[in-house]
Amino acid sequence: MSRNKYLADRLREVLLQGRWIANTNYKAQIESLTWEQSTHKIGNLNTIALLTFHINYYLAGLIKVFNGGELDIRDKYSFDMPPIQSETEWRSLIDEFLSNAEAFASKVENMDDHVFDAPFVDEKYGSYLRNIEGVIEHSYYHLGQISLLKKLILEAEGRIELA
Repeated sequence: MSRNKYLADRLREVLLQGRWIANTNYKAQIESLTWEQSTHKIGNLNTIALLTFHINYYLAGLIKVFNGGELDIRDKYSFDMPPIQSETEWRSLIDEFLSNAEAFASKVENMDDHVFDAPFVDEKYGSYLRNIEGVIEHSYYHLGQISLLKKLILEAEGRIELA
């Protein structure tokens, strides 16, 4: 299997349709939540909405680079989400996230093999391959958090019982 197809499949697995490694994905975790559940605060932990925004921030910023634009995303802004105060706003974030997830995977799937070894914007950022693998790893990290938060929220609502 070519690297572009392999990486695109891994991205779709964690973001959109996979079940192999984590037995879930972002789409499965977030689509069934209401806006109140997605913004439910547990202690000092990030909310599911904020984690969704955070990953979407990076996807959108990297898509811009893949399209020939500037790398203008910064870690310090990756949690600067405007408050979500309605179901419409939550659904809008989900739709944007899912659209960017598929666009990102499609961009990777259509990359020529030599691009993966090229420097990403600047040599200090490593290669395209390293950055794409970083998105996959970062996404799995936060997917685990989202899965746990969702279980805690559903337990608090009496909808599931944790053992």
